Amino acid sequence: MSKRMKWLIVITAFIFVGIVGIPEAYSYLTKRNYESEAVTSDEIPDGHEVATLAGGCFWCMEPPFEKLKGIQGVVSGYTGGEIENPTYEEVSSGKTGHIEAVQVYYDPNVISYEQILEVFWRQINPTDDEGQFVDRGFQYTTAIFYHSEEQKEAAEQSKQELASSERFEQEIVTPIDKAEKFYRAEEYHQDYYKKNEWRYDYYRGNSGRDEFLEETWGDDRQLELPKKQK
Repeated sequence: MSKRMKWLIVITAFIFVGIVGIPEAYSYLTKRNYESEAVTSDEIPDGHEVATLAGGCFWCMEPPFEKLKGIQGVVSGYTGGEIENPTYEEVSSGKTGHIEAVQVYYDPNVISYEQILEVFWRQINPTDDEGQFVDRGFQYTTAIFYHSEEQKEAAEQSKQELASSERFEQEIVTPIDKAEKFYRAEEYHQDYYKKNEWRYDYYRGNSGRDEFLEETWGDDRQLELPKKQK
């Protein structure tokens, strides 16, 4: 093997590790481990309500909601853990009890909570209680966090309807829990799919998420909901 070929292999390996690596590796290599910040009620847009959902890597949970009409914004963050203002590195270690999640700010006059849940189920594997796709560990599991009794009832009904549909052979294990303090993740995580489009596409394409969703939902994967005008 020529020296040039050896160098090409080495360079390719470095690129693969730096770009294809899972989010934990990216955080570690770039040293971007700033603290998160607690989201307060003052930050919720007037006239909007909040849906807090966990579906594995939060990078993948922003795009499906942000394109929908009636969604003011989607924030990636952490919830359910034991320490305040956790960093991405701490959460991804699986030692803090936090779970990656998103908060969806929606206008109930335009899009309902029930419709948001329909979108949610079409992004995840609700039968996996050990992680989501390539990301393993409790911090990447699924959950619905309700903010009111109305949301709780709607979530329980939606989950039961999904179970009754027999679309999944295994038990639906996604828990429905009361919402706790939510920490906004470091800024470089917000809208990651827009800021780092190439790397996001590469990561998602190799995660196994889309293959699973296509096989599970087929033509029913996409809902006929109004989209935002570009």
